[in-house]
Amino acid sequence: MDHNIDIYLQALNAANSGVIITDNTQPDNPIIYCNKAFETITGYSHDEIIGHNCRFLQEEDRYQEERKIIRNSIESGTECRVEIRNYTKNGNLFWNELYISPVKDKLGNVTHFIGVQNNITDRKKAEQELIQEKESVEKKIEERTKELVENESFLSSIIQTVRESLLVLDSDYNVLSVNNHFLSSFKVTITDTVGKKLFELGNHQWDIEPLKVLLTKILPTNNPVIDYEVEHVFPHIGRKTMLLNAYRVEFEGQYKDRILIAIEDITDKKEVDRRKDDFLSIASHELKTPLTTIKGLVQLLSRKLPEDSSEIYKSTLEKVAIHVDRLNDLITGLLDTSKIQTGNIELHKEPFSIDKTIQEGIESILAANPDLEINQQGNANAMINGDELQISQVINNLLSNAIKYSPGSKKIDIYTSKVSNFIKIAIKDYGIGISRQDKTKIFNRFFRASDTQKKFPGLGIGLYISHEIITNHNGTLWVESEIGKGSTFSFTLPIMKTNDNG
Repeated sequence: MDHNIDIYLQALNAANSGVIITDNTQPDNPIIYCNKAFETITGYSHDEIIGHNCRFLQEEDRYQEERKIIRNSIESGTECRVEIRNYTKNGNLFWNELYISPVKDKLGNVTHFIGVQNNITDRKKAEQELIQEKESVEKKIEERTKELVENESFLSSIIQTVRESLLVLDSDYNVLSVNNHFLSSFKVTITDTVGKKLFELGNHQWDIEPLKVLLTKILPTNNPVIDYEVEHVFPHIGRKTMLLNAYRVEFEGQYKDRILIAIEDITDKKEVDRRKDDFLSIASHELKTPLTTIKGLVQLLSRKLPEDSSEIYKSTLEKVAIHVDRLNDLITGLLDTSKIQTGNIELHKEPFSIDKTIQEGIESILAANPDLEINQQGNANAMINGDELQISQVINNLLSNAIKYSPGSKKIDIYTSKVSNFIKIAIKDYGIGISRQDKTKIFNRFFRASDTQKKFPGLGIGLYISHEIITNHNGTLWVESEIGKGSTFSFTLPIMKTNDNG
């Protein structure tokens, strides 16, 4: 039987169509299997796909009528076929021809859904081109010519005023045009630049091997180069750190295949960040030493408390101890952030039971918040090979945030499950929620949502640290949320491989 399953899996992985399987018995119908073609079509890796609901492929384009058809099909347990707009990991639009079919058990209950998708972008493009060809050819050429002339003049003005270096290359990587910012930034003339191959400019200063590989091997596949960091020593201007974005654009007619390159000089920004990180590390360490002494003295005062001490004295001492602990937590967070930035955070990996770790995290939170209602469902029954202390820190941080940002609610839901060779933990609150624009930045260092800065104290490092910890454990951490409807933070961790589970 296992041999047959292996054959079936090999067949699925050899298929050109993307295939996924979702578990309808779990909340939010998460993906538990995807084949290689699905990874290729979407641009996401297997580990980034498992545990998500397939709606993540629509990103923010969620008002398509086809989504209602899919939702009705899943709710009624029936088949459906739709053509829907999806987006790759790089944000590129592709049209997806999606077939959804339910899998039922012997009692007729829908346990899983199988989704088969095909990229029909080329077909859609051909359909649109056919419609356009039906228009009047002469009128189209006249309007297009006028539009090109106007756009060329307009875009040329914009390119010259942009405070970023811009280049246009042909398909052989010869420079067709550059803006004034490029010429002034790299101390070159237009005669030394235009008409020359990019990699031969000057003293071959742009003949940078990683950049050459990206432009010559990746761009021809239509994959853009996004925020690629290059550090290089240039004549006359010294060492520069640059952020490059490059796109291959296909035009009709004489402008066939152009490469657009935007270069942002981030040398000063990197130096400022380095200084901030140095200050953060030094300040945190320097603060830690006196704080440890203060904490020890407060503990000593608490143990040596006179019997005739007033209630005011006792309560004041208790408040001092609480605020010392809070300050200690803040400094510890800053130290963790500093270690992550410098790459010095250490992982002490050992096998541990994730169910036990979750339970201990819940008990710790309930001890400090006895009126809290935590609804726990599911269990992993799995061992994780990782740093249990760091994973505990993630769970504690997510639970603490669920309480902090739900001032009008005392309810939290926690769901634990297995998805493929991962465990998935979802923590749902019923609080203020997160806006669409803030969701993309919520895991950034020191980021705080605009509507929470004044109402809720904090430095904006807890989620950043949690995200880095989960990433270092080869898992993913993400959030789904709507303003006023609460938030669900989910993360996955790979299950430890043993002789029993392969």
